[in-house]
Amino acid sequence: MLLIFAWSVAIGWVLGLATSVHGVTPSSNIGTVDVVPPQYQLAEELYLENCATCHIALPPAVFPTQTWRDILRDSQHYGVQIQPLVDPQRILVWRYLSTFSRTNLQEEPTPYRLYQSRYFRALHPGIKLPSPSSVSSCISCHPGASEYNFRRLSQEFE
Repeated sequence: MLLIFAWSVAIGWVLGLATSVHGVTPSSNIGTVDVVPPQYQLAEELYLENCATCHIALPPAVFPTQTWRDILRDSQHYGVQIQPLVDPQRILVWRYLSTFSRTNLQEEPTPYRLYQSRYFRALHPGIKLPSPSSVSSCISCHPGASEYNFRRLSQEFE
């Protein structure tokens, strides 16, 4: 009986160490929808540096992976001519976006607008979204969106 008790305490202690959140960024400071592990933080910084200088950077989860792939390849960015990223920055940003986005269903068309994305709609259940939704309308509900903080909500939704 003593051996079983000691074994249980040891297992509990090891599991406690393995699942410890010590050193992890508190959720109030995360900003995005997902916690970004250290191996993707440089890629996230590159994404923000290249995208958030012209408009609000969207969390990767709002679009499927196919949309992000097409956006990274295309020099025509929603009607504006841009200089696409080149390797190795493009590869790093792609790994970040593809890791934190989800794939589209096979028969589903690839969305290029927020209101077309089922992921965007799933992240906003029960919310009457403006029609059409745009990146600039994010600020009305997410006042920290310009700082890539989509966890902080306006008083209306807290």
